[in-house]
Amino acid sequence: MLNIQKEQDKAEVLIEALPYFQQFYGATVLVKFGGSAMEDLDRAHDVLRDVAFMKVAGMNPIVVHGGGKAINAELKKANIQAKFINGLRYTDAGTIKVVDRVLHDTVNAHLVEYLCNECHAAATAVSGKNILRCQKLGTTDPETHEPLDLGFVGKVVNVDTPQLEWIISRSEIPVIAPLACDQNGSVYNINADMAACEIASEMKVRKLVFLSDVPGVLRDPADPESLIATIHCSEIDQMIADGIISGGMIPKLNSAREAIQAGVGQVHMIDGRVKHSILLEVFTHEGIGTQIVP
Repeated sequence: MLNIQKEQDKAEVLIEALPYFQQFYGATVLVKFGGSAMEDLDRAHDVLRDVAFMKVAGMNPIVVHGGGKAINAELKKANIQAKFINGLRYTDAGTIKVVDRVLHDTVNAHLVEYLCNECHAAATAVSGKNILRCQKLGTTDPETHEPLDLGFVGKVVNVDTPQLEWIISRSEIPVIAPLACDQNGSVYNINADMAACEIASEMKVRKLVFLSDVPGVLRDPADPESLIATIHCSEIDQMIADGIISGGMIPKLNSAREAIQAGVGQVHMIDGRVKHSILLEVFTHEGIGTQIVP
């Protein structure tokens, strides 16, 4: 028997979302996900269904993905020890070959296949090697300040936005593997967060959404209830000075601010472990994570 109240509750949810459908119709939104949101297949599929929903709702989603767990598994098979320097993967000639193969043939291929076959959404595999140009990225020892070599790790200096706009104009979802080539054609590994920020900045997307393993920015990292719903760019430096933003959140918030200064509308940091977290953040009054605004 039809449960009228249950169906009415569903209708109320749709009515609540109506202003957001209208506000973001035709808007380009970049979703970057990795970590547990990608490593657990059920969670990854939930994210992809949300992306497909956004497309049907009239938005233009772009996906940038990582692939850490799958890459580490293949490196282990090849007896290549994973090594990280200042949070960035050291990438020698052997490692970049594995990263290239896994990101394209395993991770990207699965995401595109699921979007097309299970979500019935037109999606296109996009290699960063074709749309991103980079230069070699270096880092320094935090104690001695001596330069440290990261191998084939790059920093994006150019994004082929016309190619992405062409894919979007065909009503397709670009699914981007974060690799890039330098001016000589050498392949470099690109940190997926950095790639997402550069692409979002060049595309001047309305929203840049980061899915991570935390609820957002917390006043107290030990208390999930201390979530900060909104941060203005002008507040970031003081929050860092006060210790509210610390550790790995500092580069994320600084990157978010730079993206907004470059033309991105808003940046959202949300928990990819929560089912439908993207839709809850974008299409409801309360939201679920932290939004960084101008």
